[in-house]
Amino acid sequence: MRLEDYWGVGPKTQETLVADLGEERAIQAIENGDVRALTGAGLSRGRATSILRRATGGDGMELLATRDARTAYKDLLEIASEHAVTRRAADRIRVLTPRSSREAMTERLDDVLATRDAWDGLADDEREAVLAAYDRYDDREESERAAVETALALLESAVDAGPFAAIAALESDRLAAAAEALAALEEGSDGVRVRAGADEELDRLRATLGAIEDVNANALEVIEQLRSAGVRDVAEFRESFADYLVGETDVTVDRVRAAMPGDAVDATDFVRETLRALRDDLAEAIGERERAVAREYRGTLAENRDAVDQAVDAVDDVALQLSLARFALEYDCTRPTFVESDDVAVSVVDARNLTLAARDDESVQPVTYALGEHDVSLAPGTGDDPGRERVAVLTGANSGGKTTLLETLCQVVLLASMGLPVPAERAEVMPVDSLVFHRRHASFNAGVLESTLQSIVPPLSSGGRTLMLVDEFEAITEPGSAADLLHGLVNLTVDRDAMGVFVTHLADDLEPLPPDARVDGIFAEGLNPDLELRVDYQPRFGTVGRSTPEFIVSRLVANASDGQERAGFETLGEAVGSEVVQRTLADAHWCDDGD
Repeated sequence: MRLEDYWGVGPKTQETLVADLGEERAIQAIENGDVRALTGAGLSRGRATSILRRATGGDGMELLATRDARTAYKDLLEIASEHAVTRRAADRIRVLTPRSSREAMTERLDDVLATRDAWDGLADDEREAVLAAYDRYDDREESERAAVETALALLESAVDAGPFAAIAALESDRLAAAAEALAALEEGSDGVRVRAGADEELDRLRATLGAIEDVNANALEVIEQLRSAGVRDVAEFRESFADYLVGETDVTVDRVRAAMPGDAVDATDFVRETLRALRDDLAEAIGERERAVAREYRGTLAENRDAVDQAVDAVDDVALQLSLARFALEYDCTRPTFVESDDVAVSVVDARNLTLAARDDESVQPVTYALGEHDVSLAPGTGDDPGRERVAVLTGANSGGKTTLLETLCQVVLLASMGLPVPAERAEVMPVDSLVFHRRHASFNAGVLESTLQSIVPPLSSGGRTLMLVDEFEAITEPGSAADLLHGLVNLTVDRDAMGVFVTHLADDLEPLPPDARVDGIFAEGLNPDLELRVDYQPRFGTVGRSTPEFIVSRLVANASDGQERAGFETLGEAVGSEVVQRTLADAHWCDDGD
């Protein structure tokens, strides 16, 4: 495959990658999902991840039918990547895509949950040892050396449960030999070099050459020092200079004598020629020794190449699975059930919104909701459970969590489609072909209406399984037209055997709904003593939700800065029901002291 054949690699991107990596390495980076290689070559992180997502899971990306669905997908990956044990694992998480088959989803789920259980079963000191090993992995630039040294550290931790069995199966003796070789060799501008500390004789030769260079830099001072010591004739000067070099540089006397010229015209020429010959001799000896040592280490690497490759793959794969497992544990995620291929259903029991949970928002209330042929009951045996309708119109209080519920359903479906556990006690998910998630956008003009319809209607006409999650459609056009269009969308969703939740304040204007659609409601229950809105975020099924103007006006009355302002808000209170306002204030323990 050519570089330009990959999605998103146009002429400019191709030129950037080839200039830095070369075409072969650039293709390898894309195939390996290597975000750092592409960003290091000059691409933005967003551009790099977009290319890699399409390269590694292009079919799955077709699930994301709207911009808001794609944004929700990216936000989920960012939340998950925060629990990565290495930068490489974080990059791999960011390019995970929805999987195109139930089998692929289940396979990843099995891996992640097995790793979660194994990680959860480790003692604290075992976890610390594993994380310390991966910390060192990130400290290394050379991926092979980092992987081998990390594998050895993991082997020392003796953790062998679940996915760590892939590490336990590695041969420590062969990896130790390979680690020594990898630590000894480095790529230099002039080829493979042997690092300092890898060979004692090579280090000695290099140190000697360095000392000779120092003497050469101070040659005139050395000559003056010998003369001031009383050295006068040529023979005595030769001997004194040889003794000086042996004492100061660790060079052998035989090497010094062999380097001394026989035809020097004076002391300065004699010293300069001797030092030049010594430098050349030592440089040649260093080159020979370095080539010999490098050949030996390269041979060691060749003998253990398969062990190195196994370590690279095992360390990388375990890091990814471990990172996803830590994410699943952090948010108490569970295995979703994929409904039978002929069933149409999406349901969640005690689902939590990850965006709120990631902020440590203590107000997160688990919610139960369902569409289609589900197996959900809020209170088993009481009948207080969702119906089997495939489409719901969700109504209710401002700030009542309607949008959050849509986002939560979107997150559950996305995570399940990627083969990841979901933040719910239980969940049933029908894998869908198109996820239409549309947030409320307060832009009231014809262009926004047209672009919105162009993004949310075609997936319904594609013939595949579609989930519609549409928030306050009326925000982009006038209420009368919005009600007509929304009614049409609900009917179209039912007609195309799709599922959907439509958040709106226009429920009364949508009657009559088709038989396979229902109305659900979220209710505000008043104000608390701090005058904050009390909302039951759990929808009530088959019931239009109660709005909250009286509660909002009550809070404004209570918080008025002076009597004149309060009187104005009380006038509004009469419009929504002054008795209701007074009762709300009383329930909130508000005391009117007449100020």
